[in-house]
Amino acid sequence: MVKTDNKFIDMTYKKIISFALSCAASLAVYSSADGISQFPDIDKYLGPGRYASAPKAFTYMADGSNYVQLSPDGKKIVKYDTRTGKEIETVLDLDNTRETVIDRMSGFKFSPEGSRILIWKNAKSIYRRSFSAEYYVYEIRSRLLKPLSTDHPRQQAPLFSPDGRMIAFVAANNIYLKKLDYWTELAVTTDGAKNSVINGVPDWTYEEEFTTSSSMTWSPDNLTLCYIKYNESEVPMFSFPMYEGVCDKLTEYSLYPGEFTYKYPVAGQKNSVVSVHSYDVDNRKTKQINLPDSKIEYIPRIAYAYSPDRLIVTTLNRAQTRMELYSVNPKSTVAKSLLVEEYKAWLSTATYEDIKYYPDFFVITSSRSGYDHLYQYSYSGALMRQITSGDYDVTAYYGYDPVKATHYYQSTSTGAINRVVSGVNAKGTVTNLSPESGIASATFSSDMAFYTIRFSDTDTPPTYTLYSTPAKKIKTLEDNSALKERYSSTPRREFFTMTSDGVTLNGYMVKPAGFNASRKYPVVMFQYSGPGSQQVLNEWSIGWMNWYAANGYIIVCVDGRGTGGRGRAFMDVVYKNLGHYESIDQVAAARYAASLPYVDANRIGIHGWSYGGYETLMAASREGAPYAAAVAVAPVTDWRYYDTVYAERYMLTPQENEDGYRNSAPLNYVSNVKCPLLIMSGTADDNVHYFNTVQYVSAAEAAGMWCDMLVFPNMDHSINACSAQKIVFARMLDYFNRNMK
Repeated sequence: MVKTDNKFIDMTYKKIISFALSCAASLAVYSSADGISQFPDIDKYLGPGRYASAPKAFTYMADGSNYVQLSPDGKKIVKYDTRTGKEIETVLDLDNTRETVIDRMSGFKFSPEGSRILIWKNAKSIYRRSFSAEYYVYEIRSRLLKPLSTDHPRQQAPLFSPDGRMIAFVAANNIYLKKLDYWTELAVTTDGAKNSVINGVPDWTYEEEFTTSSSMTWSPDNLTLCYIKYNESEVPMFSFPMYEGVCDKLTEYSLYPGEFTYKYPVAGQKNSVVSVHSYDVDNRKTKQINLPDSKIEYIPRIAYAYSPDRLIVTTLNRAQTRMELYSVNPKSTVAKSLLVEEYKAWLSTATYEDIKYYPDFFVITSSRSGYDHLYQYSYSGALMRQITSGDYDVTAYYGYDPVKATHYYQSTSTGAINRVVSGVNAKGTVTNLSPESGIASATFSSDMAFYTIRFSDTDTPPTYTLYSTPAKKIKTLEDNSALKERYSSTPRREFFTMTSDGVTLNGYMVKPAGFNASRKYPVVMFQYSGPGSQQVLNEWSIGWMNWYAANGYIIVCVDGRGTGGRGRAFMDVVYKNLGHYESIDQVAAARYAASLPYVDANRIGIHGWSYGGYETLMAASREGAPYAAAVAVAPVTDWRYYDTVYAERYMLTPQENEDGYRNSAPLNYVSNVKCPLLIMSGTADDNVHYFNTVQYVSAAEAAGMWCDMLVFPNMDHSINACSAQKIVFARMLDYFNRNMK
């Protein structure tokens, strides 16, 4: 499920500027004065000048003693001494290579031993995380630059072997192996086919919901490549039309629309059949690894654990309530159960996505205490130690430093709206490496001797600082001081708490500049509300909310029950019953806002995108909902229309939870919506299909109702091409102005 502040995919097809349709299918015509030109201040808040700068492609080298960065022009990779932060040398200059000449690179990756660099250009997004690109291999000593493959001009998910002498990559759903010493290429698989079999990279659902773009792993001795095969031949097909448009025209559709088709399993339908395979580099033979449990539905991860005889296969049941780890010898294919982790509701995604392996133990995240904490296990499956504890959640695990016997992690230990980076040693002593108030995250060198902290709060734009452990500052990499100055007079988030059904909720508001408490202001409620998500965070943010505040609105955001950072009891209440408690809490938040002396209780609107769009529809349909207008972007309108992994994680299947699906569908409450409603969607949304919007509109028409609708042809879930997001927020502001001012 997508959040609007993420970086979204462009997909492989083009995007086009929007046009407006009414829900009753009549064309809504506006004069030029109704368009984006009526908002001369929009670029200050939605233009590129609002973005914080970050160190470009900052990467620690293998030994941690050096780091590299990409030059601003994308032509050079420059090495720095990590201990001093001083420049050492230019490792790669595209103006000084042999054999092949390219103008610039989009990114790079060093081989493990540091003698080669894999670089790429012309990356094209496939889905949210995946992309194909033109890859090249650069030999540092000889300055030789060559295409990774001439047989396959575009490649996907390339992976160096541990010794840096081979690269496995995917092209057209098959895995290929490039031996760099001899510059030979051979096929590892041959059965890959579009919408049928995928090797080495995940299908759409795995990529989206298990947050991965590669399904290959090398053995530590370089002799075996293991991978996951996805047989999606029985997964139902989904398709949507493609049009010519006017921005980057798809000329092949100038007279007739085309069609984009892919495999997308909706709740209750068949998933890809997944299997794990091992490829022997020497004899070129492949074996399938047979796991003993026939009830395995998902294999979200495979990874070697410091031994060529120990491949860890992570498995889940369909309900995602039970994880079992198997330790497999890829040569014999013998698999033994290593660990079983179960939870009464859904397992935390960190439990199976963020396991880290070390020579003598591994570390998992578990919710068994009621909060997400770290646990250390031996390879016999015995619990060695609970690493963290307390009434807070660990939100990221960075790794273990064997020299200092210290685990490093991010948590909510200083409050749900904050994120602090900490270390805990063998005695259980915790040391914070970042400020206690604000949002901090870290990137560590492989030896854990150095780290970079990214920090921001409501008053501080992101800063990037290089340290050595423990907490010795080396260099400020970026402080975004110019950004801070540019928005120095922009109102910041003000945090508050309120109650709903006796439960305390966190919230913030953004007030207009020159706020006058004796006036009455309209309010726009913003929320996302999805399970485990958080919007109420003590972080820097400049965007549409600040723009609306500059136009006289108060923005109010409340994280209701089901959201993250506050333990499992707060989250689990929504299990098998999405939309119920979240909408109760959003209505309560609107009523709280209405009670404030400076709020006009008759001018309160609500907005959300994706899950937030879904929740907008649910909240607006509650009896007595106090909204003067509602705007839902890319909303789910029935969980039966969404993908298996996400929908079933929280709702089980429709066959198991028929009442829950019926009660959670905005489609069933269209006649309850009493305020003006605007829905916006992209017709090429591969995530929350435009089909959701069409079904909702159809239900509204059948009920004798109408709403307003803005359609973005050929655009995906982000509605972000051709500056279309500006149109989204400009149209929304215009809609609130028309109905609430």
